[in-house]
Amino acid sequence: MPRLGVVLSRKSKCAEATLDMDQKTLNKLVESISKTVKSFKKSEIECLIQLFDSLVGKTDRRFGSCGIDRNTFRRILHSIFGMTNDMLMNRVFFAFDEDNDNYINVKEWVKGLSVFLRGTFEEKLKFCSEVYYLNGDGYISREEIFDMLKNSLSQQSSEEETDEGVNELVDITLKKMDCDNDGKVSSADFTKAVREDRLLLEVFGPCLPEAKNCLNFEALAFRNIMTSRF
Repeated sequence: MPRLGVVLSRKSKCAEATLDMDQKTLNKLVESISKTVKSFKKSEIECLIQLFDSLVGKTDRRFGSCGIDRNTFRRILHSIFGMTNDMLMNRVFFAFDEDNDNYINVKEWVKGLSVFLRGTFEEKLKFCSEVYYLNGDGYISREEIFDMLKNSLSQQSSEEETDEGVNELVDITLKKMDCDNDGKVSSADFTKAVREDRLLLEVFGPCLPEAKNCLNFEALAFRNIMTSRF
């Protein structure tokens, strides 16, 4: 597996076909993805496909039948997008992996990045909800809130002090978001609260990259498009 920094700094032109497919097949894939992903230009989608191919490697000649595994994706989230929370990185992986086959395929890759990099508020709200409500029952219990918040805090204090502080945060969170006072936050509660106060979007822990990391990624991933214009 190539180092991620090296992959992003590749000097090959985005317009050149570097995949194990001919340009016609590549163009068809770009066209197919562009029908559902509107936030990227076709030239940008092609760059993201080529980046995907570099990250996956040439282990499978039938492009599209392989993908990015969880460990590789976690390295991407950490080294490129600055994420450090192991629990949430795993949850982000499963949110990208829509078909639940434990690999992120090329279409899932481009679609997920479209939310990361240029998603609307509603798209990011839906994504965060998918990350937080991973168990599928539509609720986040007090225990789950505690675990997510604890994993999001730096472990500089003692275990006892950390737990006490997290419990206070859980109480504050439930008071603000648990509309029916049943001791848990439903997905409807979450959506309503976030629409009323957008600062609550990542209330259970950071699952979206910071803007500066998104800009750095785009500058590297799409820089050959800009270069080719001059």
